[in-house]
Amino acid sequence: MSADVSRWSRALGLGLAFLLLAAGAVAGPKIESWQTPGGARVLFVAAPELPMVDVRVVFDAGSARDGERQGLALLTNALLTEGAGPWTADEIAERMDSIGASLSTSSLRDMASVSLRTLTEPKALDVAAETLAAVLAAPRFDPQDVERVRNAQLVSLREQEQSAGTVASKAFYRALYGSHPYASDPGGTAESVAGLGSDDFRRFHGRYYTARNAVVAIVGALDRAQAEALAARLLAGLPAGEPAASVADPAPPAPGENPLAFPSTQTHIYLGQLGIARHDPDFFPLLVGNHVLGSSGLVSLLGEEVRNKRGLSYSVYSGLVPMRRAGPFFAVAQTKNAQADEAMAVMRKTIADFVKDGPDRKLLDDAKRNLTGGFPLRIASNGKIVEQLAVIGFYGYPLDWLDTYVAKVDAVTAEQVRDAFRRRIDPASFTAVVVGGGQPKAPGG
Repeated sequence: MSADVSRWSRALGLGLAFLLLAAGAVAGPKIESWQTPGGARVLFVAAPELPMVDVRVVFDAGSARDGERQGLALLTNALLTEGAGPWTADEIAERMDSIGASLSTSSLRDMASVSLRTLTEPKALDVAAETLAAVLAAPRFDPQDVERVRNAQLVSLREQEQSAGTVASKAFYRALYGSHPYASDPGGTAESVAGLGSDDFRRFHGRYYTARNAVVAIVGALDRAQAEALAARLLAGLPAGEPAASVADPAPPAPGENPLAFPSTQTHIYLGQLGIARHDPDFFPLLVGNHVLGSSGLVSLLGEEVRNKRGLSYSVYSGLVPMRRAGPFFAVAQTKNAQADEAMAVMRKTIADFVKDGPDRKLLDDAKRNLTGGFPLRIASNGKIVEQLAVIGFYGYPLDWLDTYVAKVDAVTAEQVRDAFRRRIDPASFTAVVVGGGQPKAPGG
């Protein structure tokens, strides 16, 4: 039943998205907002087309809150559904399956979340809400569950050690952020994860899983009164608590290259610098400019210079990851070991030329059309809308953020892009991480 509802939702959402695009109507959905009795912010969009509701509860409880115990935030979040209230993990899963609902968790550097999708039929909604309320407020953190989840994470970390790309990504964050909380990977290290226990998770949950540290996003076939009652019920068991303390701004690292030998025929290159935070005044010029430079795939400047003209890399791209504090700006390529130096030199020159000259007018127009043309797909289903609401609420964007997004992209000029890149992006100060160059292991070796 839930699979059928999901398919209907996607089909309806995609159809609506393309109709909006064809009609030129790209405004976002109507968002309502209020606070729960405990102090959590709620964002709600009524979507009566299907008898279902999507909920995402977001906490300022990502890995930036780990301190010295790396992996603590991610494992706390993962353990929420491994036993809560009177139910074991299997019983929670059975409750969800019995009503065609789904429950999931996620943890990043800034935020941790718990998501629910369920039908709005009264019995189904009652069971789903009762279960989610217990998952949020009364996780058990039983030793056997902790051991199971911890061991699974240790296996995952060992597998990640075999991926040059993952090793390079983690090393880049460490080199870029140094002692800042963003430096460590949310998944932790084998040593840190092995040292985490039930008491650590209980303390972390007690501090950060509180009403005033939460945002609730709701999208579905409810009216305002029903949505208010649902939000209040979901968080009723949480203490009011306090918002998490601010995370400090990261300090720019010293430029330089950080080579790491890895047994493979391919070298992974990461180079970049601190980029932008969520409310950066240069957000839109840098977003649009980066789309021209490297985030639009094979048709980007980096793709043209590194891949198409010289055949140095099949995959090359650039990215901006805006977070609560400055996230990274980066360029990434995978190339043959013998071509690593040349590939990096071309990447550096391409970026430097773009900073100096700015975007070609046609490429800029193409990038803006690509960004605005894809916007309806970002709100094409209840699930996608609830993701957007969670971001708007967590980062404190205005409620008209989705309404104004397309106009702000369209308003970006070539001069604004060139000015923002000249002031903000400095290839001479880039941090570089190069992983590869070692001989691959022989089969069976």
